[in-house]
Amino acid sequence: MLGTLDLGGAPEQAATDGNGHIYVDVSDKANVAVIDAKAMTVTAHYDLGDKGNGLAGLALDVKTHIFFVACRNSGVPAANPAMPTMVVLNANDGKILATLPLAGGSDGAVFNPATREAFSSHGNGTMTIIREISPTSFEVEQNLQTMNGAKTLTLDTKTNHVLTMTAEYGAPPAAPPAGAPPGRGGGRGPMLPDSFSILVIGK
Repeated sequence: MLGTLDLGGAPEQAATDGNGHIYVDVSDKANVAVIDAKAMTVTAHYDLGDKGNGLAGLALDVKTHIFFVACRNSGVPAANPAMPTMVVLNANDGKILATLPLAGGSDGAVFNPATREAFSSHGNGTMTIIREISPTSFEVEQNLQTMNGAKTLTLDTKTNHVLTMTAEYGAPPAAPPAGAPPGRGGGRGPMLPDSFSILVIGK
């Protein structure tokens, strides 16, 4: 083990530029930590301000040095506290370039350099696809229906397919499990036999 770094909060997803820098979105602090991997130090925190919080996904376009930070909500209660967002940042200085709506609360993001698209997956059975038109222009290309629970994802760069997974679940228990914190419901029901699914998403 090389060492341990204090990121100042709860880390979610990491990305690297291949040139000695690691970036981690810090979920509860609404910022992206910049790490010098050789020196093993945190050199900066890029703050999202009121553009988004509950950070969950982080994707990087290495060529243009653009971050796609997928959030579970907007961070602007007066506007719409339930509206999840994708905040686009310049990876060199943390400047916010755009804020785009997501179809659900994100739990992961990837960027496909071949198609110049960022993908955000959501537990409500949707996936938002954002196209990078240029390093300063971005648009929501599609909100795709997937399956409930398909909230994490990965990219197969050989096929340009995005993969996500989920399963079907039965009714949740009527009472919370023994030892559960106060105020917690019964939780998720049991996974139904033979319902595990891998979704392959492509053009």
